[in-house]
Amino acid sequence: MPGPLQGRVALVTGAGRPGGLGQAIASRLAQDGAAVMLHDRGSTSGSIAPAHGVGTSDDLAGVARLIADAGGTVETVTGDLMAETAIEAIVAATVARFGRLDILVNNAGIGYLFGPLVDVKAEDLDAVLGVNLRAVVLATKFAARQMIAQGGGGRIINIASQAGKSGFALATAYVASKHGVVGFTRAAALELGTHGITVNAICPNHVTTGLGAWQNDFVSKARGQSVDDYLADMRARIPLGRVGKPDDTAAAAAFLCSDQAAYITAESMNVSGGEEYH
Repeated sequence: MPGPLQGRVALVTGAGRPGGLGQAIASRLAQDGAAVMLHDRGSTSGSIAPAHGVGTSDDLAGVARLIADAGGTVETVTGDLMAETAIEAIVAATVARFGRLDILVNNAGIGYLFGPLVDVKAEDLDAVLGVNLRAVVLATKFAARQMIAQGGGGRIINIASQAGKSGFALATAYVASKHGVVGFTRAAALELGTHGITVNAICPNHVTTGLGAWQNDFVSKARGQSVDDYLADMRARIPLGRVGKPDDTAAAAAFLCSDQAAYITAESMNVSGGEEYH
């Protein structure tokens, strides 16, 4: 039987980190029949784009091989989401390769420039807001233009965060950017609904990916705890008793991309085991 997304084309940004949310989402969409364009930055660059935060070209190729080996249709593209021209080129490359664009998953984000508010650097703030919010707006703009031109509607999924609804110390720029993503999702849905394009956000709680492991280490040290104690405290406040997994977010994305979610838009879905319920 063909998958529920057969014949559709998806672009997933920030999908080059092995074991990351982007890989899980792209793999699930491919499993459901979509042709998938994987994006990541492609190279590291100091503290703004460290090895634990971005996917290199080799990482991206490795993720693509795993999806292809599982029978998926996949291609890759690199680009710096701080540049509008690069974002436009990423969308254009997807259309050039597959002929259309039906799904955009704005997954790329900076979740590692943490620290006390009184020590925030302007360049770090610009980077977090630039990738986490500005790039989401611009990618949506270019994707929506394509979806409107080709007709037939579309799906835009913004990977926000529990931090899009609740505040967290030491992550002020990140929290601000993710609150912005939730607000943008609502506004974009109102504009694009008339074209049959739904716009939704997903708000996962903590997921221990490679980046998540770095976050565990950073925050536990800031709190004077061991990583084990920090994670135990986290599990204790989650009704379902465990931290999130990449597949949890991937399943939510697959649902929002499917025909079953055709009447759902402007929502910011919590995927948090009950920890976040606002």
